[in-house]
Amino acid sequence: MIRHNLETIKHTIKQACDKAGRDPASVRILAVSKTFDAQAINEAKSLEISYFGENRVQEARSKVLEGAFEGATLCLIGHLQSNKASMAARIFDEIHSVDSRKIAEVLSKFSLKYRDCPLPVYLQANIAGDVNKHGCKPREAYDLAKYILNLEGLKLAGLMTIVPLSESSEDARLHFRNLRLLRDDMLSTGIPAHNLRELSMGMSSDYQVAIEEGATMIRLGTALFGSRLGKQQDLKAGSWNS
Repeated sequence: MIRHNLETIKHTIKQACDKAGRDPASVRILAVSKTFDAQAINEAKSLEISYFGENRVQEARSKVLEGAFEGATLCLIGHLQSNKASMAARIFDEIHSVDSRKIAEVLSKFSLKYRDCPLPVYLQANIAGDVNKHGCKPREAYDLAKYILNLEGLKLAGLMTIVPLSESSEDARLHFRNLRLLRDDMLSTGIPAHNLRELSMGMSSDYQVAIEEGATMIRLGTALFGSRLGKQQDLKAGSWNS
């Protein structure tokens, strides 16, 4: 099933890139493996999926101990509490949900303590102003990005956002465009381009639109793996991330 789903995804990526005049190679798939077991993860790896995203530190830790992500890049895409930062800095290869100075500071501290090289992080912006989503306000992104750049142990890699759930993928287009425009404006303030290269936006229901608006990384869970247990509960909680 994953093989078939991946073929469909790649076809959709090509269509979106053709429409936007982009190279399909400029878009990476981040497989959201939350609730899926090592067997599904290994199947995805066998199909050359090399980026995986987990929402919860404890669940990711259990899978890491099983060796599920060996040979792949593991990213935290869920909200990070400061009391989980020590473990997160040890088990994740990238953190995609830095939305405050406090989180950046504690990640810097534990990255310096436990890691041999800087920890790549993404700044999460609440681009839509959704009260149910985490992320800094867009106007705060400038100072937060510069703050991260001055912290040892961290390497700013780009921006991430989670947009409101909607019946139509087109409803998300403006939010995706606004994240790209925010990135472009941040570049004009002197933030180096290599620190804002990545735009992680778009999930299973709207990734084609996200690609048309400039996404370099799309977070796919159900589109790749199929339905997962607990989806309805997560949707009600406003925390679904794929």
